[in-house]
Amino acid sequence: MPTVLALLAEGFEELEFIAPLDMLRRAGVDVTVAALADDIFVTGRCGVSLCADTTLDAVSGSLADMLFLPGGPGVKHLRADPRVAALVKAHAAAGRWLAAICAAPTVLNDAGLLAGRRHTCHTSVLNELPAAFIHERVVVDGNIITSRGAGTAIDFGLTLVEKLVSPEKAREIHTSICA
Repeated sequence: MPTVLALLAEGFEELEFIAPLDMLRRAGVDVTVAALADDIFVTGRCGVSLCADTTLDAVSGSLADMLFLPGGPGVKHLRADPRVAALVKAHAAAGRWLAAICAAPTVLNDAGLLAGRRHTCHTSVLNELPAAFIHERVVVDGNIITSRGAGTAIDFGLTLVEKLVSPEKAREIHTSICA
């Protein structure tokens, strides 16, 4: 069974986290949600609180098949945390999948992973990622998957399923949710 480590920081964008998480779990992927802070209850930008499975400290050093970074104002916390940078670099070095939506591709860029790679992002970070393919909903380049934002979260989640499980499973879920 494929594994995903999903990082949850205060101010995360709820749709960008919950929709891909839902798609992955429908596909039978083992997703571990790790809170950046010591508290496993994390509040998103719209006031929705989620309960993470664990904390980042508790899973530090472990690699999953995919590292998933949601966007929203919480990206500032992801970018400021050296543990996140280390995880991103470790997953990249191991050839694992890196998935980032909205402003979260900036975390990949901070790690030096987007130079010369196709990617997309939210328009709010175009000044930092001027080479982004802003009109594409989801972009896959090697082991990096990026997406634009809340409005593309289901497409993003289905792409994660396609790459981790199979195109058939992604089509099955697409049909079941009437996307």
